[in-house]
Amino acid sequence: MALKSHGVKAKKHLGQHFLNDEHVAVRLVESIQSARKDSILLEIGPGTGALTKPLVSRFGGAVLALEVDQESVAFLKNAPWIEPHQVMAADFLALKESELAPSGDIIVVGNFPYNISSQILFKFLDWRVRSTELVGMFQKEVAERICSAHGSKTYGILSVLVQTFYHAEYLFTVPPHVFTPPPKVQSGVLRLTQKTESTDHINYAHLKRITKVAFNQRRKTLRNALKSGGLNIESVDTDFLGLRAEQLSPEQFLQLAESIPKS
Repeated sequence: MALKSHGVKAKKHLGQHFLNDEHVAVRLVESIQSARKDSILLEIGPGTGALTKPLVSRFGGAVLALEVDQESVAFLKNAPWIEPHQVMAADFLALKESELAPSGDIIVVGNFPYNISSQILFKFLDWRVRSTELVGMFQKEVAERICSAHGSKTYGILSVLVQTFYHAEYLFTVPPHVFTPPPKVQSGVLRLTQKTESTDHINYAHLKRITKVAFNQRRKTLRNALKSGGLNIESVDTDFLGLRAEQLSPEQFLQLAESIPKS
């Protein structure tokens, strides 16, 4: 039988694990740093509102909760502590930025479904001009990977792309027993805060392509990985070509991307 929280069934195909620890919820919400008067606090997958309630308590009408599960949407729209118009039946991954208020920073918050957490981060990066911060619950290994420094075996594509535009901090670990149903892994809360220096000069699509090609064959040297990916490496610094992808810092990946012609 499916486990329930507040009468709402947790659906396995949606990756739902409802948080049931108020202390953890409040601690996560209090970790948000960059909110301003015109900010949009965008919560992904609120479920039965464990995070939504302290979010509304702190940020009021600035909170917009996005949920694909109709049972959860119905529950939240009837909750006395949030206005019905603050609950939207919507999929964040399919949402267009134009569907939100035309101005104001976007802060993404959530107890993210583990099966789409990487996709959420890529979408967040797509909105990087307005997205000033993300505070969310991930599988512990994923959260640690995002924060990994170059040289680490867990350092990868998202580590490079996220750290190019944001400061990444692993905040705290959350055990399985505070969820209904409990996941089989530990969770970790991650905070991303937008860097203050301008990144307007960065061609994100090109950097993303170079990074993916480099890590898709991470055991190869960059010379072989980039050539296999069909990239022109004639202008690449020879000091880079003998290294593997995990050995380059995000700053060095920018230099690498700038030395490779855009196709």
